[in-house]
Amino acid sequence: MLSLANPVVFDSALLHKYNQPLPRYTSYPPATEMKETFSSRDFEAALAIGNYRQTPLSLYCHIPFCESACYFCGCNTVITRHRAIADPYLDYLERNIAQVAQRVARRQVNQLHWGGGTPSYLSPKQVERLWTVLHHHFEFERDAEISIEVNPRDLDRQYVRFLKDLGFKRVSFGLQDFDLKVQAAVNRVQPEAMLFNAMDWLREAGFESVNVDLIYGLPYQTLDTFRNTIDKTLQLDPDRIAVFNFAYVPWLKPVQKKHIDPATLPGPEDKLEIFHMTIDRLTAAGYQFIGMDHFAKANDELAIAQAQGQLHRNFQGYTTQPESDLLGFGMTSISMLQDVYSQNHKGLRDFYKALDADLLPLERGVVLSRDDILRRAVIMELMCQFELSKAAIAEKYHLSFDQDFDDYFARERQDLQALEADGLVRLTPNHIEVLPPGRLLIRNIAAVFDTYLRNRTIRQFSQSV
Repeated sequence: MLSLANPVVFDSALLHKYNQPLPRYTSYPPATEMKETFSSRDFEAALAIGNYRQTPLSLYCHIPFCESACYFCGCNTVITRHRAIADPYLDYLERNIAQVAQRVARRQVNQLHWGGGTPSYLSPKQVERLWTVLHHHFEFERDAEISIEVNPRDLDRQYVRFLKDLGFKRVSFGLQDFDLKVQAAVNRVQPEAMLFNAMDWLREAGFESVNVDLIYGLPYQTLDTFRNTIDKTLQLDPDRIAVFNFAYVPWLKPVQKKHIDPATLPGPEDKLEIFHMTIDRLTAAGYQFIGMDHFAKANDELAIAQAQGQLHRNFQGYTTQPESDLLGFGMTSISMLQDVYSQNHKGLRDFYKALDADLLPLERGVVLSRDDILRRAVIMELMCQFELSKAAIAEKYHLSFDQDFDDYFARERQDLQALEADGLVRLTPNHIEVLPPGRLLIRNIAAVFDTYLRNRTIRQFSQSV
């Protein structure tokens, strides 16, 4: 069981040493390993296994539309002010839901999330339409976790009340930064009054949890301006806070190359100072460091689940729900079954074309090997719990009597010993424990077990810190 008393230790020398592009490990193998040779038969076979086991379901619906582009965003979006585009998309989304639902036995849904893009781009009538479709095709547990991402610029009191009355329990929205100069530089202007009004309406409606996202490393940010953002965020008093490191990847995102001057970005030393200040202020205010860039109040389900060794991680990030089959609906959405990952077509035209042909709109995927599944278990245990029992892993994944955990991961043990020498981990005959200085470098520790990383184009990923 994880000790909540163990602090996060900020060691700038170690952070500099280990700061490199790495996967975020919302899955293993990472989504970059999915191939277009993936077959729909593999997807259907994985569904059949889940049906046999009666594995619970987690559902994700992707609403790709935004009225304008946010220059920091790495999501797959469709930028348009013509909201009439949403109705035909919902027509196809409904067909996607129906074709998967007919391949799934009546398994219980314990989690539903709408992301984007901007789900609040939809009108109340459109939201209710999609809600009805999902509840027609799937059976939901009474206490299912149902969440939605919203844009504060779309909200008013009536819309917020509608979402709560319909059945959404959790809401998340992006703050990014309170500073208007920073907001203008990333094309996401949302005045302070708008953000406080949004939080007031959400609290008034009685949502179980409100989560906010911040981003450090944006144009014109300084230590002082972001300190002000942190202080105002604490005044909002959200239940969870995510503090993401801005991924400046102009070779992948043309909008960044066109609109963001790299000279306006804070330098590496400035970013570390901002990150350090953020950790100190949030933890001093009572937020528990969950992992990577996530913080939650000590009484939040995430913090409690981590303390009890029951935290999980999937393509949606950290979750308290038990291991489930994640089914993704809509363009570019990802499904994550026990031994199969798949992704729908990223373009609207290809997504529509596949459904018009009555085909599953799968663009790529990967079938996991036994080694993948074992390594996934190790990586996710470290990412979620900051420790693991070698014996428990060996027993659960049936390592043979003549080859224990250390034998199987002999090559990785050498790398772990180097991390131990730097004070990031503690190795014992039966445990790997992530020490406080290593918690901020958990991606580096997890990467030790990533066999794909040796042959991967490392520029694909964001910096680990």
